[in-house]
Amino acid sequence: MKHFFDHYRLKTPLSKKLFERAIEVMPGGISHNIHYFPPYPLFIKKTKGSKIWDVDGNEYIDLWMGNYTHILGHRPRVIVRAVEKQCKEGIHWGLVFEKQIEWAELIQKLVPSAEMVRFCCSGTEATMYAVRLARAFTGKKTILKIAGGWHGANPDLARGIKLPYEKEESLGLLPGLRKYTKIIPFNDVFGTLKVMHQNRKDLAGIILEPVVGEGGFNPATNEYLQMLRSETKKLRALLIFDEVISCFRVGLGGAQERFKITPDLTTLGKILGGGLPVGAIAGKREILEKTSPQKKGQKWERVLIGGGTFSAHPLTTAAGLAMLYYLKDHRQEVYSLLEEKGKKVRKGVQEALDQEGVDAVVTGIGSLFQTHFPVQKGVKLNSPHSINRFTDIEKRENEFRIRMLTKGVHVMHGGGSLSLSHSDKDIEKIFQATREVAKEMRNTVES
Repeated sequence: MKHFFDHYRLKTPLSKKLFERAIEVMPGGISHNIHYFPPYPLFIKKTKGSKIWDVDGNEYIDLWMGNYTHILGHRPRVIVRAVEKQCKEGIHWGLVFEKQIEWAELIQKLVPSAEMVRFCCSGTEATMYAVRLARAFTGKKTILKIAGGWHGANPDLARGIKLPYEKEESLGLLPGLRKYTKIIPFNDVFGTLKVMHQNRKDLAGIILEPVVGEGGFNPATNEYLQMLRSETKKLRALLIFDEVISCFRVGLGGAQERFKITPDLTTLGKILGGGLPVGAIAGKREILEKTSPQKKGQKWERVLIGGGTFSAHPLTTAAGLAMLYYLKDHRQEVYSLLEEKGKKVRKGVQEALDQEGVDAVVTGIGSLFQTHFPVQKGVKLNSPHSINRFTDIEKRENEFRIRMLTKGVHVMHGGGSLSLSHSDKDIEKIFQATREVAKEMRNTVES
């Protein structure tokens, strides 16, 4: 038994009891795999600003921030007011309404690739539909994705997520999917070009996060993105950016605005909905219009996108509009502050670990960061593949996380995301917690 679990168990007896109930009614006690961690997950009672409180009354500085969603902090007043107002007008109609148009128009103004927008209910749906659109528009079948990249539980993209890449990611997937989804190495221009040209006759598109969540929030290099953009054009394939995390986070117009590379399609989520369930596909008009019910012809000449019962839900639309208007109206202040906080935290966490002699690497961009524990010296941790292969994932996901929790800081993948609500006092507490944890980790190794 891992001894670092002992303090956690002492602090969280009610979470343990709730988990014992949960595993009787939900597989693994959760409804999203990422919510589970050993010995049992934390059960949350309330949140506000940069803080979360568990059912045992413990307070934590939160760096997960609702799957990187709460850029303004938990329960920001601007979002709460918008949702309260919408509740008085109606909760769910299953019909169109004016705010949907306003929301799409605002996205169109903010996101460079967004000539048109189609809403759905999750990032997973958005990537599923984006792949379908790419195949329909090009008339080709093969999709390339990053080795180690994650695009939700979309069956078309459930390949090459965890090592070994040649093995199936899940039971229940049709074996034929592997034939048409292939992997490419992130930030490797020549390695990617080789795979592209091997599949040039049937290449429908390439999908990637320009800032890779499973890859330490390392950004794609400009050289790599320029190559993808020029080569996909030459091969008449689509370039798809999965900006579910990065859009409205690393810049108001996303990574595509920051890096000045405009894809053909973009998938959106998280911040877009202001904290409520959301997904969207944005992109070129000629591509998205293939989904229009007005399009003449037979069903096999159109692209089926259901959208979902709750797509562009009134509460999500109200929250999303409030969020995007706030970010737009406070653009300079928001993004300069987030950049500053992100740089400060990455530097401070790295220094705290270095000072205690713990071999670690902190990566990230903007307000996003992760901490990794290399198992081999001199390896560049700049991709999901290198992180999966050359770092101690268990140490990051179990030991570092639990030790940080017992010090009052909730991290995800060794880090997380900063919000406007994270104060200088919060950041100093993160550094202090990291120093204390680093000492414990060093002492454990020495003993």
